[in-house]
Parts: sequence; C-alpha cells; structure tokens
Amino acid sequence: MSQKIYITDTILRDAHQSQAATRMRIEDMLPACKLLDEIGYWSLECWGGATFDACMRFLNEDPWERLRTLKAHMPNTKLQMLLRGQNILGYKHYADDVVEAFCKKSIENGIDVVRIFDALNDTRNMEMAMKCVKEYGGICEAAISYTTSPVHNEDYFVKLAIELEKKGADVLCIKDMANLLLPFEAYNLVKRLKENLSIPIHLHTHNTTGTGDMTYLLAIQAGVDIVDCALSPLANGTSQPTTESLVATLKGTDYDTGLSLEKLSLAASHFRTVAAKLKEEGYLDSKVLSVDTNTLLYQVPGGMLSNLISQLKDAKAQDKYYQVLEEIPRVRKDFGYPPLVTPTSQIVGSQAVLNVLSGERYKVFTKESKGLLRGEYGKVPAPVNPEVRAKAIGDIPLITCRPADLIEPELSKYRQEIGTLAHSEEDVLSYALFPKVAQTFFENREKATYSSKLNVDKVRYLYVQDDSFSN
Repeated sequence: MSQKIYITDTILRDAHQSQAATRMRIEDMLPACKLLDEIGYWSLECWGGATFDACMRFLNEDPWERLRTLKAHMPNTKLQMLLRGQNILGYKHYADDVVEAFCKKSIENGIDVVRIFDALNDTRNMEMAMKCVKEYGGICEAAISYTTSPVHNEDYFVKLAIELEKKGADVLCIKDMANLLLPFEAYNLVKRLKENLSIPIHLHTHNTTGTGDMTYLLAIQAGVDIVDCALSPLANGTSQPTTESLVATLKGTDYDTGLSLEKLSLAASHFRTVAAKLKEEGYLDSKVLSVDTNTLLYQVPGGMLSNLISQLKDAKAQDKYYQVLEEIPRVRKDFGYPPLVTPTSQIVGSQAVLNVLSGERYKVFTKESKGLLRGEYGKVPAPVNPEVRAKAIGDIPLITCRPADLIEPELSKYRQEIGTLAHSEEDVLSYALFPKVAQTFFENREKATYSSKLNVDKVRYLYVQDDSFSN
C-alpha cells in the first residue's frame, strides 16, 4: 500500500496555538510566506481555530485581512482552516444563516480546505457547514474527534467515518487533538478506514505523549494519505511532529514526500527567530515543550493545555496545575465522556478549575457546563451523571433535537446591532462570533482612523500656512 505521503504544515495555526496561546502575528508570518508557498505542501493550515478570536482580542489584527494577506502571498498553496461545525469559531451554536455566510466568506477570502468537526461527534452539528463549504467551492474535510473512553472504540469511529462520507466529505480527517491515538491503534484504524472509505484519509495528531512520530509511521504503512506536521521551531510537545524529521525519514522510500529539506530548513530558520520572540514575551512555557505521558490519563489537547497554564497563572494558582489535570477526567466522565476539543475542552477544563479552586466539586457551574449538560451542544456520547445534571439545571427540559433547529435566523439582527461600525459583511460575521471583542476592535479601529485623519489634516494645515512651502 506504499504511496507518496502529502503533508499539511500547521506552523501558521495549530503549532503556535498549541505552544504559544495563538500569539503569532501576521508580521511574523509574512517574511516566510514566499518560501512556504514554494515548498509543495498539500496545504498550509493558517486560519480558524482560536486564531480568529486571538487576532482581535490580543493582536489588534483583523482576521479577515490576515487571511486575504496570506492568500496574496501564497497563491500556489491550498490554505486550510479549522471550523467547529455549528459553533463556527465561537463557543456556542449559531443559526444556519450565520454558518452559511461564514463558510461563503471564508472561501471568498482565500480558504481552500475547511476541516469541519464537532466536539461531540454529533454529525447533525456538521451537516450545514459541510453542505455550505461544498456549495461555495471549498474542499470539505470532515473530521472525527478521536478520543478514548468506555464508549469510543474502533467500530464507533469507522461507523462515524462512513456516515461523514455519505454526507459529502471530500476528505476524512482523524483529529487526534490530545495525542491519544497510539501507533498500533492508528495502524488498525487507518487500515479499516481505507477498506471502508473511497476518500483520502488525513491524520492529525500532536506529540504531547511522545508517540506522534511513531503513530504517523504506522499510519503511513496502513495507507494514510496526508499527515499534519509543524516546522521544527514550534513542533513537538503539545504541537505536531516535526515536518523536517518526517520528510527525512521518508526520503528515498516509496512514501517519499518530494519536499526539499533545504527549503524546509530555510523556513525553519525564520520561525526559530519567531519562537525566540514568543518565548521572550512569555508565551512559550516549558510545560508545552516537553513530553508528558500523563496526557494519556488526562486527555488534555495542546491548545487547551497552553490556555490552562495561562488561566492558572492569572489566578496565581500554578501550584494547582496537576490537581486540575487530575480533576479533568472526573468531570469528563460526569459530563458523558465528551471528546476534549473546543469548546468541550474549555467547558470541562474550566469546570475542573472551578472544582479545584473553590475547594468543593460542583459548588458552582459555568453557563457553558449547564448548557452541555442540558443538550445545547448536541448529544453527548454517553449518559451523564444524573446527580450532577440535576444540581446544574434542576428540572429544566433537555434538548434532544439538533440544537440549531431551535435558533431563528440571526444574521440580520447582528447586522443591525453593530450598525455603521461594521464596514463589510466580514465585520458583521466577526461581531456575530465575538460581539464584545469585535465591537472593541472596531471602536479602536475607528479611533485609529480618526487619529490618522487628524494627523494628515494637521500636516496639510501646516503646509499651507508656512510661506516657505508656497513656492
């Protein structure tokens, strides 16, 4: 089953999301774009996930402008994004009209491949996004969120993958966000998927437990088509296995990627300076760079881990780190074994933090925890702890239908709310996903524009008032 292996590089999205809390700026990316575009990747993952929020919240960047800029500088490579199904890039479900508009605008602005997943593997929450991506000309890569639990096994994932292909997936992704897919399990799963599907299989993992490279090698032998890697300066640990290492390993074999180690090395040299800057700014923590096999017990994905460390630092409770990690699987069991991926990773993680810091389990519930237990995010894989659910929501009726069926069209409402602060349909969508963050970003943009106009007018005034310039 030997074949050329294709690589998606995550250096512009998941690598820095998993290691540096999504703090890489567009100015850090642009110097390497021409070279990245020449390498010959299957795709470059550069958008979606937490980058959209982080652009506006922390970096004072317009995420749409970032995407357009990257497309302009990398016209020859497919650009890929991560989309959370009905959650889009936010942390709740949105109406179908918002999902459709977002998919349409993402593709118009430069996205080629949309990886779509649902945190609960509830395919009802993926249907609309899958349909819209295909309708507007994108490549629909449907993902299964891989995890382990008493209800998650090989048969479960094969059945799920077959369902996603029937729903129109162009590519099937195994999204192993916490590096739980061990090498021989990967071989067996990929082999069965290749026997049951007619579309390419794309494997995504991390190296949190130190098994990522071995997982890729056995998956390649089983017939996987594409794998996710990251250039070495932001690879391994909670990020993806190293691109250069896999390319070198496969060179001269039937699986040869055809990528140039020389070009990869040049690109890596640039991102080495970026990584050094991120470390100097305090965003690269040693805990996300090293192997931690405890992940096999806690199931915490890379992006969740870096943000969890950040939360505990803010609360001055870094000493509670391992207590929180131990609490996470207990909360997950009570909540019906959801895979830990955005937004369920944040929901379970935040509840675990509250349980530890308050000194009493379930003394308080977040709004999102209540929503998950009620069914607002879809169907959880296993029965929840009835006592915990009763404590959280009492006798409030449960939601058993596709949650988005209960949401009226809302795009026009968002358009009206943001008013003239929005300069485009993209701005309206930014506001729909992150109302407070986007409004603050737009207001600062207006102030900056106004300030810039004032400066121009002042210069013009001085120019015409000074006789020395008259001739």
